[in-house]
Amino acid sequence: MKAGAAFEVYLLPGEYFVGDARYRIRTVLGSCVSITLWHRRLRIGAMSHFLLSERETAGEGEPAAELSGRYGKDAMELMVAQLRERGVAARECEAKVFGGGTMFPSIEAGRQQGIGHRNGVAAEKLLAQYGIPVVSESLFGTGHRHILFDVATGDVWVRQGELADKGGA
Repeated sequence: MKAGAAFEVYLLPGEYFVGDARYRIRTVLGSCVSITLWHRRLRIGAMSHFLLSERETAGEGEPAAELSGRYGKDAMELMVAQLRERGVAARECEAKVFGGGTMFPSIEAGRQQGIGHRNGVAAEKLLAQYGIPVVSESLFGTGHRHILFDVATGDVWVRQGELADKGGA
């Protein structure tokens, strides 16, 4: 690998990744949300791509499901655990939050709490619960976002995509 070159990781929905300064992490979000966590001194970062804020609770007597990156609450727990394994305290990280867009405004018209909005609000609450400061966010609105997180610098680039549903019949 050349000096300055980075490994690229592409996150699919339900995935998360934790890595060092050698990595750049990308994804494309609609109503899903990505949380990036970055430790400035150690240049270690994490990024999620979750679909739902949290899973339905298991019924009485049902076994608890394994943690899954599909759910914001689980993804956060998984990222924090992997950061801890690398000697990083979550509270020492800075967070950036992206996504939560409305993908089909004509279908969701009149709804105040679409899935994207619920995901974005859940991400903000999770970060507050963990005591992690949010330094930047690009949440809600319409359409999708292309995200690129450079773990070496902590920079996250966002490009807003075109809306697929123009609201026509």
